[in-house]
Formats: sequence, structure tokens, C-alpha cells
Amino acid sequence: MKAVVFAFVVSFLPLGFARAQAAAAVKQQARAEIFSSGFIDVVNNGQVNASSRFIRLNIGEQGRFVLPLSIYGGVSNNQFQNPQLGGQLLRSNDHLINQYINPSSGLVNICVEGIAFPKRADSQTTRFGFPYAIGERLLNGTRIGPVSNPATGRPVNFLNAYVTSGVYFQTGAWERTNSNNVGIFWASLRYHLTRSNPRQIREFLPDIQTNGFYHGYSIGFGIEINNLLNVKCIYYKYAKQPEIDYGLPIYQFSINYSTSKN
Repeated sequence: MKAVVFAFVVSFLPLGFARAQAAAAVKQQARAEIFSSGFIDVVNNGQVNASSRFIRLNIGEQGRFVLPLSIYGGVSNNQFQNPQLGGQLLRSNDHLINQYINPSSGLVNICVEGIAFPKRADSQTTRFGFPYAIGERLLNGTRIGPVSNPATGRPVNFLNAYVTSGVYFQTGAWERTNSNNVGIFWASLRYHLTRSNPRQIREFLPDIQTNGFYHGYSIGFGIEINNLLNVKCIYYKYAKQPEIDYGLPIYQFSINYSTSKN
């Protein structure tokens, strides 16, 4: 069957063959990326986040405008450094300090994200761009209150919207002994804005006084080699910090993976 198809294609004129190649390329690009990438984050307060991109697809009109839509699903654990007392783990909401400002956090995360590069770039390796992300996600908190209250300690899920944008720079990176395997070194500076409904926050923090808006910035860098492994480090700083009592700086170390092929 393959030989017949090959003979049929070869019998066309070069113009027809070029059109067949273009149609095949478009079809391949249109395939949805299912479970194509993900990441594992380790934060300096002991929190660990793991997330996988369920699907990535383009929405819009081909040749005119495209919105790259991604849907992530993940879990987090902030219990590695929490002390134990009387056989019961002391609960807190410290993990929200990281989840508010980190655009990749959330049990479920639906977003439009990408990097906009100038169309007339002199080099495809060394160039500047503008990263962006806007989305909605599902975060979780732990209800705080007196021990006598049955609702104390129960998990509460709530929605959180976020926007982030900034400046991005990338250039080449490779091993000294293998100059053919060229990867990417990147650095970025981003601004983060996030909002939750204050009424939803008060469901697990009854005494909090907040309007639900928090914002800050991040500085990060990373190395991506062979489009298979992405190691990065990001420092986050709040301009308006959540009312949760947590004063340590936020450092995030991540290992990203990708199964897509160029």
C-alpha cells in the first residue's frame, strides 16, 4: 500500500508534489498537543507543585489571528516542612503566597499563553520577545478557625484570574563537546496581576480584609536543551502582598519536560 501511494505521488508534477507537502505540514501542525509537556516546581518554603499540560491548541482563523489555548492540571503539596504537634499536622495557607503569583499553579488552569517575537528578527536563536499569559484557575485553601468549629481545617476551592506580561530574551546554549546540539538560554522580567473574589477568600479566612487583588514581578532564567528538558529558576517579589503572614522571599526551581518534536 505504501509503494502504491509513493508511486502515485511521484507521478505528479513538482507543483502538485509541493502542494501535497504543504497540505501534510498544515495537517501535522493542526494536531492537538495532548499531554505534551509539564513541570515540577520546588519552592524554598518546602512546597512542591507538579502539573501536566492536558492539551494545547490554537483558536482563531488560520493565516489571520491565533490564540494558543492551554489547559493544565496539577497538584501541590506544602507539608514537607510543616511541623507536627500532637499527631496532627498544623494547617496553614502559606502555599497561596506562591500560587497567587505563579501563573503555572492551580488544580486546573485554563490560559492563553505564549511569547510574541518580532516578525523581522535577524536571528531565530538570539532575539527578544514579549511573554504573555491570561487565564483562570482553581486554587485551594484551608479554612482557619477555632478547633471547636467543625469546618476548621476543611479544604476550600476558589477561582482566581491572572494576567502576566513582560520582556523575554533568548540566545543559544550548547555543550562544549557537542556544538551540534544547540539549545536555548533565556531570561525574562514579568509583571503579575491576580484577582479572586474577596467573598470566596473569606470562606476559609473569615477575618481577612482584602479586595482580592495582588500584584508583583518576577525575574527568571533557564536553559532548554534539545527541546526535551527545561531547567529554570525564578525569583518572585510582591508589590502588594497577600494578607497571609509570610515574609520569606519566593524562589522557584523548576524542571520542565516536553514530548513534542519539532
